[in-house]
Amino acid sequence: MANARNRPRRRGRPRPFRDPKPLILVVSEGEVTEPEYLRGLQRACRNPRVTIKVAEEHGAPMTLVRTAKQHKQDAGKRAAREKDENLAYDSVWCVFDMDEHHRVGEAMEMARDNRIELAISNPCFELWLLLHFIDNPGMQRRDTIWKRLKQHVPKYDKHVDFQVYQGGYPEAVKRASRMNEEADEASEPHRNPTTGVYRLTELIGGS
Repeated sequence: MANARNRPRRRGRPRPFRDPKPLILVVSEGEVTEPEYLRGLQRACRNPRVTIKVAEEHGAPMTLVRTAKQHKQDAGKRAAREKDENLAYDSVWCVFDMDEHHRVGEAMEMARDNRIELAISNPCFELWLLLHFIDNPGMQRRDTIWKRLKQHVPKYDKHVDFQVYQGGYPEAVKRASRMNEEADEASEPHRNPTTGVYRLTELIGGS
């Protein structure tokens, strides 16, 4: 009879393969513009590890962050239950406009406490689109940003064809980054005009 110590050991359950790309969740306040742009970028980058959801309730950053928090927790519980860390999100983002929202500070605090990133545009997401064509436009209202964007994309109506913007993307990143750095140096983060969308898009693109 063979000694039990000499018996071949059974192999344990193999650990799930860890994809090198982060699993990203994006929760958007906008129903059309933001998701269409981000999905277009996702296709261009061939990054399947991005999930983009539109919040069912609109009008408040706090609601958006709560929704993202719930999705993050649900994914984490599923990952623990199925013992597969690939099911948990590596990075969770909320995308919204500064606009005239109230309780933005509270939303920022909740996001920070739950490790949720914010891609905030002031005054609106169209500022990010405009930066694909021109440099810092200075402090502007939402309607003015729209008018200036339509000078470059005459048929703009909230729908986005990413190919229209793709050529100007590298410059948009540089311009947005520079604007945010200047705002931070002046101790005025998220001032008009600024946008943090480039941080999310660079993550999706793998930069």
